[in-house]
Amino acid sequence: MEITLGQIAGLLAALAFLVLVYFSIRPLRKLSGVLDRMAESLRELTEHTLPAIDHAAQTVAEANNQVRKLDTITAAAARTTEDISAMTTLVTSTVGAPFLAARRGAEKVRNSLGLNKEAQNNFPAQPSTGVDPAADNTNS
Repeated sequence: MEITLGQIAGLLAALAFLVLVYFSIRPLRKLSGVLDRMAESLRELTEHTLPAIDHAAQTVAEANNQVRKLDTITAAAARTTEDISAMTTLVTSTVGAPFLAARRGAEKVRNSLGLNKEAQNNFPAQPSTGVDPAADNTNS
């Protein structure tokens, strides 16, 4: 049995492949360990993240409930403010109208008796400030 040159080349190629596989086993094992650790880290991260997400969703739902309650309170306060404004207007017109009528009547009585002219003579139209307006000659 003779060994040909092609058989020797095939044998060398097989040996080179075995050496390549032997030396690539160690990095592949390390890579496998790294991937296992990454998978474990991802699992732990998921275990810790999901409860936080659930808690955040509950917090948002509770905040929405509180906002709905606050909207109800705000609407009630707005209605109360409108009612108070209407009541104030009603009381002012109800109570104020007779006082205004009485004042107008009193002014008519004064005018008819001539008391209004005496009041104007006793009380000057402009309050005195102690400064003579004719003495003020400033040009601005």
